[in-house]
Amino acid sequence: MNFCYVKSLKTKIQNTLFGMGNPLLDICAVVDKDFLDKYGLKPNDQILAEEKHKEMFEEIVKKFKVEYHAGGATQNSVKVAQWMIQEPHKVATFFGCIGKDMFGKILKEKAEEAHVDAHYYEQSEEPTGTCAACITGDNRSLVANLAAANCYKKEKHLDLEENWKLVEKAHVYYIAGFFLTVSLESILKVAKHASENNKIFCLNLSAPFICEFFKEALMKVMPYVDILFGNETEAAAFAQERGFETEDIEEIAKKAQSLPKENKKRQRIVVFTQGKEGTVMTKGDKVETFPVLEIDQSEIVDTTGAGDAFVGGFLSQLVQDKTFEQCIHAGHYSANVIIRHAGCTFPEKPDFH
Repeated sequence: MNFCYVKSLKTKIQNTLFGMGNPLLDICAVVDKDFLDKYGLKPNDQILAEEKHKEMFEEIVKKFKVEYHAGGATQNSVKVAQWMIQEPHKVATFFGCIGKDMFGKILKEKAEEAHVDAHYYEQSEEPTGTCAACITGDNRSLVANLAAANCYKKEKHLDLEENWKLVEKAHVYYIAGFFLTVSLESILKVAKHASENNKIFCLNLSAPFICEFFKEALMKVMPYVDILFGNETEAAAFAQERGFETEDIEEIAKKAQSLPKENKKRQRIVVFTQGKEGTVMTKGDKVETFPVLEIDQSEIVDTTGAGDAFVGGFLSQLVQDKTFEQCIHAGHYSANVIIRHAGCTFPEKPDFH
């Protein structure tokens, strides 16, 4: 194969995947019970930071040996997609908001190390969003402080010509539902662009509270969604809010598939993971279930990043025009790798065939 062809192939795939979301710096540390008690934390939990947790983020850095990882749901997924693809670098573009501070600087370095083309909107009113992962034994207590991530502004970043050009360059778009709480107008602008240009727009339900408390925003975006991701808990919450009157996950997937859609050239695909149970996917008028890879319980270190990793693996094949079955296979592989490590981290190279 001649060199020029290889080079053009590589530049062709660069910036093909576009992600937008809440960039958080994950601060992981093994802590003690006294630390958890001091801040009223349960050993195994996920919460949003309150006033009483403000000092905790500084104390964890001073008192314990910490590891930093670029985090936040969407950023995790595009990072995994890039890891699965390996070469070329910068297949994925990522937009989100950070602060002009030390944590922001670390986030930029971490994104670069992961070879993600991150273009952050930087502002100085709020500090960079963080998520403290307080590890005790097999448990980890997550405390997220969105801060700057909550300050993303369409007109200050997405609308800028050089940034919008990167949106136009992409063919596959992925946004986690968490971003619905931050900038609905940014999501809609990207979603409409994808729909009008017959590109693929993917959305994740992300959490039951998104389906319950942000359902209006969610349903404004839904007509543009080509691929809808979620897990079994989110699917159930979505079904309840939509009045689907069923708890059967295959039925929920079918009903979500048939919700109104703008771009009629693509039928919506719905993909629901169910932990160690099989993954459900709509295809045409059928629903198929794909078994996950088996893993010994003793090898599972941390399942927190499994959902993000599944999507990352799926997207890595989607941008290469692989079949949806291959996308699911890759999603199962990457989730299987990530649950063997703490946080959304992975070995240097994938062993995926």
